[in-house]
Amino acid sequence: MSVTAEEAARGQTMITRLAVAEPELVERLSGRLEAVEKRLFQCVNEAQDPFVAETVGHLIAAGGKRMRPLLALVAAEFGGTPGRDGVEAAVVSELIHVASLYHDDVMDDARVRHGVASANVKWGNTVAVRAGNWLLSRAAHLVAGLGPEAVRLQAYASDRLVEGQMRELLGPAEGEDHLTHYLRVISDKSASLLSLALRIGAMEGGATGETMEILAEYGEHLGVAFQMSDDLLDISSSSAHLGKEQGKDLAVGVASLPILLALNDTRPPARELRELLASGPLTDEAERRLALDLLNGSPAMAEARSMMDERLTRAAALVDQVPDRPAAQVLRAFCTFVASRTE
Repeated sequence: MSVTAEEAARGQTMITRLAVAEPELVERLSGRLEAVEKRLFQCVNEAQDPFVAETVGHLIAAGGKRMRPLLALVAAEFGGTPGRDGVEAAVVSELIHVASLYHDDVMDDARVRHGVASANVKWGNTVAVRAGNWLLSRAAHLVAGLGPEAVRLQAYASDRLVEGQMRELLGPAEGEDHLTHYLRVISDKSASLLSLALRIGAMEGGATGETMEILAEYGEHLGVAFQMSDDLLDISSSSAHLGKEQGKDLAVGVASLPILLALNDTRPPARELRELLASGPLTDEAERRLALDLLNGSPAMAEARSMMDERLTRAAALVDQVPDRPAAQVLRAFCTFVASRTE
């Protein structure tokens, strides 16, 4: 599987959408994103078997925002080590992320990912899980080249990722607040990978320990906000816009943020929606469409947006604590981008 010009430009869309007013920085990051894309396909092509290469490269070829690689590259800008541009850290972070998508699609019985058939649809759950495992193994191999501390951080993030997936499967423990459970799940499943990308990117670039910690905390808040925006988009956007099925959370019974907030709304006008959501997974298309319509008109959506905005405010405040470099613009632009996704 060789990389095409279109595939090599995947991440360019993300940096362009951020509208950063630093041409030299944009050019530098764009060049490194192209190097990341080529490196991703080089990793795929290192598979010994053509079928393995096809399956593990399926979602990489399908594209994506390449948000985590870009964050790793931006974090490397806060270092001072010549020749350490963050590309390897960026590749590691994307391999782990894509691996998690293979596993998530099996857990959710997803049919579409990034506008193409999911791996579990094309080849079955067993192959999809194995493909995700291969990508995780490849990420572990690459991160070893970044040193023992990077290996420790990658292992810790992987631990959090798996625990978050398991908590999501098991649901809240008896007596556990459902919103607290939700926040813990998305912190481990989503925010941990953004935080890892920033931390190992900064490490590869030679940033100070203090800067690494600030960037990692920024990634935690940005990651939580990003998942909240995904929850909102699952309800408010069409399948064509999403590149995956609209209302998937409703169909499989995942308690996303707007759903949890709607279930907690005990006011009389919310009764119909609350009873519909409490009935379990909405596999019937008509019921799911009704729930989507009711959710889009409910206060739960505005409340979810407010919670997302609060996280973005906390992330933006942390940017003021990192060294005053052009890359800080990109971090602020990410906050603006996440906020604008649901407008």
